[in-house]
Amino acid sequence: MRELLEAVADGSLSPAEAEAELNGYVTGDAGRFDAARPQRRGIPEGIFAAGKSAEQVVALAETALETTGRALVTRVTDRQVAALESALDDSFPDATIDRRSSTLYVRTPAYEPPALDATIGIATGGTVDGPIADEAELVCEDAGASVDRVDDVGVAALDRILDQLDRLRDADVLIVCAGREGALPTVVAGLVDTPVIGVPVSSGYGFGSDGEAALAGMLQSCTVLSVVNVDAGFVAGSQAVLIARAIDDARG
Repeated sequence: MRELLEAVADGSLSPAEAEAELNGYVTGDAGRFDAARPQRRGIPEGIFAAGKSAEQVVALAETALETTGRALVTRVTDRQVAALESALDDSFPDATIDRRSSTLYVRTPAYEPPALDATIGIATGGTVDGPIADEAELVCEDAGASVDRVDDVGVAALDRILDQLDRLRDADVLIVCAGREGALPTVVAGLVDTPVIGVPVSSGYGFGSDGEAALAGMLQSCTVLSVVNVDAGFVAGSQAVLIARAIDDARG
């Protein structure tokens, strides 16, 4: 305790970092950020930007960077990104910003990402599934896993997925994103001996186009796979990371 107080007093530790050390979380106007989650769960807290103001997103992201060295923000809008980039020019000018679709990953130079001896494969049925796959991919990359991504291999033309079977079979765990009727994860799971995580995507026409049809199809799969919620790329990525980490531990 005294060492923490002395570090805050001499400026080598910020009050937020000290609070994170003591409580595991940091309390601010935008809420409580779970700074201890990487140590406790092996995955960082994702900052869900939907429904938050740009100021709240900025505050939470800056807290994440200050206490963990990186921030993963999902479902960002252009306005939120602009506000965050402007704020980081002042607070973390050397930070690296990686935006993919509606997901933003920010890292300070001091953050050293881990390395996992495991490969996570990600497959999408079509281009519309890309943003959800991007979300999962950034989670996997943050954990230090190797990512092998295969896009646009939907079941409307089975040759497209059959051409990529060797790559899929080489992965240690697979994330498969698909909308419409959600058939792709079922097909893939029947062709590989790798754990498959299905991600239903809210795309399609008419009835069930909000992802319900894809979710129902995956839940009724006659091949064995796990299924996350509709558009839950972050959850799929996190689950894949936990499996990859167990594989890495076993290999180590």
